[in-house]
Amino acid sequence: MLKNWAVVPTCLPIIRRRCHACPSQRLRASGKFRVNANHKLLDVWLLALCTACGETAKLTVLERMTVRAIPPELLDRLHANDPGLTAELLQDPAVQHQTRFALDWTDAWRLDTGGSDHLDLDVIDVAVRNAARIPVRPSRLIAEGCGVSRGEVDRLIAEGKIVSAFRLSGKLSGDFTFTLKR
Repeated sequence: MLKNWAVVPTCLPIIRRRCHACPSQRLRASGKFRVNANHKLLDVWLLALCTACGETAKLTVLERMTVRAIPPELLDRLHANDPGLTAELLQDPAVQHQTRFALDWTDAWRLDTGGSDHLDLDVIDVAVRNAARIPVRPSRLIAEGCGVSRGEVDRLIAEGKIVSAFRLSGKLSGDFTFTLKR
């Protein structure tokens, strides 16, 4: 029987980047954008607040772009401080690279298993969908979804009772499937 699980974000992740005012390495996205016009060119920043001192940091989203080069719907979303756009831009690898930050997803996601009616079955096929490219340990997800310890999951993997075409050690940020045989 195929079960679908989902890793779902519950809030925006912490931004790992040094604050310019204090030694803290943690910023929280404010959800607001600053759009600055310099003649016919626009600069756009996502504003983030230091979790220690509250100082505002600007994360560059667009730099020296002509107004015509920006799609009108994107410009409207920027002016409206769209929270969905904030989440999209934080996960954009180009923005992360350009602004030199990483995301810390600790306590910012949950596993949705759709109920516990699958726990008494002998064979379970599970497809895990990661909604936001959140890096998680598959063994942690399996342990949480099946209600067992991570040590028990590691033992089941070693015995061949949990099998997958994906590597179940380390972290994955994409979708994967596995089969549990009891």
